[in-house]
Amino acid sequence: MASEKTGLEVLRETTIVDCDTMDEEVAKSFGKFQDCTSNQAIAYGELSKMKYTELLQASAEDAKRLLDLGTVPDVRPIELVIEIAMVRLALKIVPHISGRVHIQTNPYYSYSTEKTVLNALSTTNWIERIFRYLTPGFDTSRICIKIPSTWEGMMACRTLELNGISTLATTLFAPCQAVLAAEVGCTYIAPFVDPDKLLGFCASIQRYYKDKGVTKTKVLPASLTSTEEIFALKGVDHITIAPGLLQQLAKSTSVPSTPSLIDKAMSAVDSAEAFTYPKTSYLNDPAAYRLEFTRDRKGASEEKLVQAINIFCDMQDKLESLVYARVHFWKHDE
Repeated sequence: MASEKTGLEVLRETTIVDCDTMDEEVAKSFGKFQDCTSNQAIAYGELSKMKYTELLQASAEDAKRLLDLGTVPDVRPIELVIEIAMVRLALKIVPHISGRVHIQTNPYYSYSTEKTVLNALSTTNWIERIFRYLTPGFDTSRICIKIPSTWEGMMACRTLELNGISTLATTLFAPCQAVLAAEVGCTYIAPFVDPDKLLGFCASIQRYYKDKGVTKTKVLPASLTSTEEIFALKGVDHITIAPGLLQQLAKSTSVPSTPSLIDKAMSAVDSAEAFTYPKTSYLNDPAAYRLEFTRDRKGASEEKLVQAINIFCDMQDKLESLVYARVHFWKHDE
């Protein structure tokens, strides 16, 4: 008699599962995943472990060497150390995934298209150069740049995608953000399933993309907090899951029998419009976009984006403090 399938196995039958971690042991234990997602909060949680003190020190030495050689743009050394440390963690996971590693740009650049592009564009990009420096010959098509979904961030995504660099529009809460992300050609969007859930929002976006013939941009919900939320989105393009929930899914054979919101939305005869989507393009009308975003959910979506960016900036600050506390740092004007 065949054994029952685990929740993780059932989920993988209809959805591409990614791991939301920088812990290589998670990727080893529950893989094989397609992509590995991360952000400053995840990086801080991992790099805070004492076992990574040597990795941080090596990253500082690498940063000094790269700056001395002039092979990276003019960047604050501490930022470069953090980027290198994040890339080193990502490279540990690469053997255990089949797709891309996602590196989030410095959240302090969230409202600057120019700085975000400088952080990630292949001609000036230090993220890509770090991968190649640490692992010569690394297939840089496996890098995905995560960028907060501000207007400026979306315009950076457009530039990067036009230059062949995959992007993910993260911290996404509103329909207008989903529409603009498809217009600029993002490879992924990451709707945040926040305390208000927004599960129906994810289903509505995927149906909208289907109806509009959007094939490139994939829906990749993030920040899920329970297995119930995960199964409510069974059938979504991608889903990224934190270690604790992966462990629950891998151990349990209890799977909800009710259809997922994605299944309902995709199988409906008529388009499932949980939200009102625009009839015209936002790409060449930033004023219309900004007003629509400001008014979405009576300002709640904009507020949540601001909160998310603040959290990531706080974590960037913590990463900097961690580096200064843990490693021997050279004197440099900052």
